[in-house]
Amino acid sequence: MSHGIDLRPVPYDHPDAVKLNDQVQLEYQERYDGEGDVTFLDPAMFARPAGLYLLAYDAAGAPVASGGWRSQEQNDEGYSDGDAELKRMYVIPEARGLGLARRILAALEDDARAAGRVRMVLETGDQQPEAIALYLSAGYSPSAKFGHYRFHDSSRCMAKPLVRDVRDVSR
Repeated sequence: MSHGIDLRPVPYDHPDAVKLNDQVQLEYQERYDGEGDVTFLDPAMFARPAGLYLLAYDAAGAPVASGGWRSQEQNDEGYSDGDAELKRMYVIPEARGLGLARRILAALEDDARAAGRVRMVLETGDQQPEAIALYLSAGYSPSAKFGHYRFHDSSRCMAKPLVRDVRDVSR
């Protein structure tokens, strides 16, 4: 499926991360009438243990997908204590359909869970049906809106508990 794909933690401001971020911003602009995601992101937000930024590299060493999580606590933007917020999930068009987003998502969930986060949250938009379908199939549910776009009609917020039910562990 995703043969030869290597997931690597990198700083959010790594040149390959910047390259993919520029590409995802162009896609947002195409899908949302010229507007990219203007949420403020600082590289320090993705530094361990409070976050993680991953890039997927193909066998030739080219970056083909990205994703990260950052810690959030209760604040006036609608987050809750213990939240991990998913950011910049992106797969280049040529690498879509290989399961890369699902692989990155699982790695980010595992890392956030290991860091003590209790819920993964994300904000996407109504012009990203592929993203919505991925998150629903990965166990996310619609949630109360939060973040920079919480007052936008096109915003779709989702959440998934990261704490495993202790009763399930014994089975």
